[in-house]
Amino acid sequence: MRLRRRRIGVYICHCGSNIAGTVDVKDVRAYAESLPNVIVARDYPYLCSEQGQELIKNDILDLKLDAVVVVACSPRMHEHTFRRAIRDAGMNPYCMEMANIREQCSWVHTKGATAKAKEIVRSAVFRVALLEPLEEKEVSVLPSALVLGGGIAGIQAALDIANAGFKVYLVEKSPSIGGHMAQLDKTFPTLDCSACILTPKMSEIEHNENIELLTYSEVESVEGFVGNFKAKVRRKARLIDEEKCTGCGLCAEACRLSGKIPDEFNAGMKKRSAIYIPFPQAVPSVYVVDADNCLMITKGKCGKRPRCVEVCPTNAIDFSQKDEIIEFSVGTIIVATGFDVYKPHDYGYGKFKEVITSLELERMMNASGPTGGKIIVNGREPKRIVFISCVGSRSEERPYCSRICCMYIMKQAHLIKEKIPDAKITVLYTDVRAYGKGYEEFYQRVRSEVNYVRRELDEPIEVFKEDENGVVVRAVCEGVATELRADLVVLATAVIPRGDAARLARMLKLGRKSSGFFLEAHPKLRPVETLTDGIFIAGCCQSPKDIQDTVAQASAAASAALKLLFAGKCGIEATTAVLDERKCISCGLCVASCPFGAISLADKRIEEVLCKGCGSCAATCPTGAIEALHFKNEQIAVQIKNLI
Repeated sequence: MRLRRRRIGVYICHCGSNIAGTVDVKDVRAYAESLPNVIVARDYPYLCSEQGQELIKNDILDLKLDAVVVVACSPRMHEHTFRRAIRDAGMNPYCMEMANIREQCSWVHTKGATAKAKEIVRSAVFRVALLEPLEEKEVSVLPSALVLGGGIAGIQAALDIANAGFKVYLVEKSPSIGGHMAQLDKTFPTLDCSACILTPKMSEIEHNENIELLTYSEVESVEGFVGNFKAKVRRKARLIDEEKCTGCGLCAEACRLSGKIPDEFNAGMKKRSAIYIPFPQAVPSVYVVDADNCLMITKGKCGKRPRCVEVCPTNAIDFSQKDEIIEFSVGTIIVATGFDVYKPHDYGYGKFKEVITSLELERMMNASGPTGGKIIVNGREPKRIVFISCVGSRSEERPYCSRICCMYIMKQAHLIKEKIPDAKITVLYTDVRAYGKGYEEFYQRVRSEVNYVRRELDEPIEVFKEDENGVVVRAVCEGVATELRADLVVLATAVIPRGDAARLARMLKLGRKSSGFFLEAHPKLRPVETLTDGIFIAGCCQSPKDIQDTVAQASAAASAALKLLFAGKCGIEATTAVLDERKCISCGLCVASCPFGAISLADKRIEEVLCKGCGSCAATCPTGAIEALHFKNEQIAVQIKNLI
């Protein structure tokens, strides 16, 4: 395999002591100077700095280099930085190779790191000699966005984009926007009324002329690519004419099933009708018929004539309505689908009335909740209350921390003390994590009001019935077996991925973490981007977080989307796969292996905009008809040869 004649520059980064603390950088530089086609080799403390980049650019201009090897950290971290610098110097950015001697060498070795670094540099030098110039292409971006999810993350993102002058389609699965925040009574640590700060934003969504609100709707399919996504949304039949409904509520009162169906918004602690509005401040303020329970839908009749139809003053009820399919195209997509709340299967939950979840307590304390804001258990106010932390998280099944649990325990404990001053409250905690602005101060305040006792995470907690008036909580606390009598036990339940997260991930070609939450492109440098260009994530669909962080991330996602919308165009990666029709036998293995749906077998074509250059198709093709640009067989082969 003959190397092309190249003028190669090799640049080795110390990365402070990250690399230089283990690798003899000077020795590696001297070795690089001896390799074929290497015109210059230099080392520098921080190559990613402006001075480090200028060093490379000056050498390209002065020494007429046509290939560069940057010996530093992972390409995932700084490849774009050095490509930009090389482009500024007039050299094709794809004639640059990054040799990772930090994550793959200095960080994982105490001995032999220098020898391994030399091997990595040698393989990179031989590979870069075979790299070819590639050209990036551009696609136009439609001036509109799709936001999935109408919780606080989706609301904030939609408003940011709409207020910048772009069309937004906001799709929410439930009959109203608001999400979990609408269920809360107060927010920590300031104890603001949740509805008071959420409702104005919900109203703004409804009245913003740039936002098309599609509630009680679900995305069925998304096709296309960055700049031109084609979405198909199923708008479920409310069986209510939204234009005619005034929200008077007479239909719900007249319903034969009034007070018989568990109310989801109130965590099943209250009953509703088969025709209902989720909560008083719902947007849109329109009733909806629960098709799964309505007698007219399930039985075909409701007495001689449905009572709801009889009492409706505007004739808004329409049982002939059908689901509607809406199709539209957008330039970008923001996924803000939120989370589910873990449902416990232990601690006596579902068995004893005295054991409830934190969300159920939240609804109980809310003035519009099932008890009108009063905390009532077994017909009376509880005086002995125990909180149990980390229910469903920090376990073998879910090792992650749900982040908000410690804080909402504090908030709820404090509010209980306000409502029941003589209540004795014990918090069985694992660790207290009060990491946000004002959180530690709030913790210290609550700590003076309630009793915090550290539980052993690995030791099981048992809850059993004491008598008709209470339960006993048995736990190992600070190494000592402890029994606590309680009138009320509150389980601080985990934040978990939504049940439909897997389906949505397949539809949008999104990655997922082992926890099930959506995967960002990079946790530090690209926290709201995904590996699918033009699709961004925000809020708890990415990871558990509080309202402050959710709103901040939603605005960040909107900002990232607006960059594309304002530009009106988007560059696409040049390292795509190419197909040689003459060699293709239409076996279809490439189509099955492509995670991005970029290959069309019918016309034997790879859609460059969809292709991410992962190489799955090239590796799968039995005839060698597909080749991955920038990762051709000869380029990979020479790299492997010089490593072994």
